[in-house]
Amino acid sequence: MMARKQDRLPLASLLALATAAFITILTEALPAGLLPQMAQGLAVSEAWVGQTVTAYAIGSLLAAIPLTFATQGLRRRPLLLAAMAGFVIANTVTTVSTSYALTMVVRFLAGVSAGLLWALLAGYAARMVPEHQKGRAIAIAMVGAPLALSLGVPAGAVLGTLIGWRVCFGIMSVLALILMLWVRIQVPDFAGQAKGKRVSLRHVFTLPGIRPVLFVVLAFVLAHNILYTYIAPFLSVAGMAERTDLVLLVFGVTSLIGIWIVGVLIDRHLRALTLISTLLFGIAALALGLAGTVPAIVYAAVGIWGVAFGGAATLFQTALAKSAGEAADAAQSMLVTAWNMAIAGGGLIGGVLLDRLGVSAFSPALLVLLGATLAVAWAARTHGFISVMVERS
Repeated sequence: MMARKQDRLPLASLLALATAAFITILTEALPAGLLPQMAQGLAVSEAWVGQTVTAYAIGSLLAAIPLTFATQGLRRRPLLLAAMAGFVIANTVTTVSTSYALTMVVRFLAGVSAGLLWALLAGYAARMVPEHQKGRAIAIAMVGAPLALSLGVPAGAVLGTLIGWRVCFGIMSVLALILMLWVRIQVPDFAGQAKGKRVSLRHVFTLPGIRPVLFVVLAFVLAHNILYTYIAPFLSVAGMAERTDLVLLVFGVTSLIGIWIVGVLIDRHLRALTLISTLLFGIAALALGLAGTVPAIVYAAVGIWGVAFGGAATLFQTALAKSAGEAADAAQSMLVTAWNMAIAGGGLIGGVLLDRLGVSAFSPALLVLLGATLAVAWAARTHGFISVMVERS
């Protein structure tokens, strides 16, 4: 009976972290569903409103590593609460702001909070449970991200039409306040790293397994964002422009299936799941390249892509946390930076491919990136994406 109690996951605490992930992703992506309303309210074009997402990503990209290393010695729960307070402030100001410039400033600050929070989440979840449950704990903490993309953004778009975009951001502020109370009551606190145990950026980067995982993150997420960012023009060429919402819904639903599969199996099969996810994404990319004008193939390929991508963040964060050990938070800040670089790179590289070669260039580009991902993940069997046999020995 005692063993069973010890094996129970601290679900209330982990779900609080999942809600933090939900708020983080929804705060970032919500403007994408509210472009016309926000453009009218701030008296700018929709293209300029789209840059509020860019400002958020830049804030995360610039802040994650320096802020995480600067706060190594601080207790974890107050730091988590401070990151959440950043969302309360940013979303409250966005709710009442009539100035585009002010909105951009607070969006950048929200991104700074997100950079810190993302660096904390995986390590926080891992510290709540014994070694054999770390992967499942991280999977639960990360479930808020695909939920925000698949359900939160569409729901926000509907609410924005019905009650106004400002109310949507106001609701986000209230949710963040409630979450702060939840975290204060339910989530355990942990000490920061003692002065003698604090690590440098160089030390963490050179730990065995860190660089292969970061490369896999960069290449895999770059491939994803080339396709995801430009899915509308890809579907337009296939004569499916009016079905973009349905295609994205298929992606969102299958992503949830992917994260569920990963959550169940990750603690025993992290390496196999990483390799299978990469192969599945490659199959989807190949199918879209060969038969991307056939609607049935497109839906099937997008479904496979969703399954492959849904649990990717959990796989990468778990691999990095296992490789970094006590330096998990510092390593996760590098993952946040690599992830946001891939987002920015996906927009840039995908745009160049689209302008110069058209959507037919997407599939070959994705296959090159995913081939490199598979090769590096396969080679990292002793450090990074460790096989079960190596881990047991």
